[in-house]
Amino acid sequence: MKTLIPFLLLFLLVLGCGSSSRFSSNGNKVKNKYPNETTKSESNEKVLEPVTKDEYANMPALETQTGVASYYGDKFDGKRTSFGEVFKKNDLTAAHLKYPYNTILRVINLLNNKSVILRINDRKPDFNGRIIDVSFGAAKKLEMIKSGITEVRIEVLKWGKDNNN
Repeated sequence: MKTLIPFLLLFLLVLGCGSSSRFSSNGNKVKNKYPNETTKSESNEKVLEPVTKDEYANMPALETQTGVASYYGDKFDGKRTSFGEVFKKNDLTAAHLKYPYNTILRVINLLNNKSVILRINDRKPDFNGRIIDVSFGAAKKLEMIKSGITEVRIEVLKWGKDNNN
């Protein structure tokens, strides 16, 4: 029994050092889940139209959620998201635990009333108690860079079509 405990602790340590849930487990070979999207054939990188604030500015919320947001950027810049896109820290995107990919959100910083329209293109880990991780670009617009986290309200404006949650 005494030799089993160190083995279990070592196993848990190795398990905890596994790959992040933000990225696909198959490296750069990402199957296109959305055949109607334009892709670059040589890298299979998804190319999506950017979200514009004007197009969603007056849309009513389909669902709201309130909680704490954080942001991510440099560490993941240039790597694949769990959706298969290459993450660009200055794009207006976010990671959410459950919302379908391509869901369009309005995120409002409740401390200063700044808002941003963004798109879900990643999954966030379920360990930090936060409801969303926004990109560095979205965090700049929300003016939350200095604090790192902030209280937000998320408003779903358009549901994504991904059913693989």
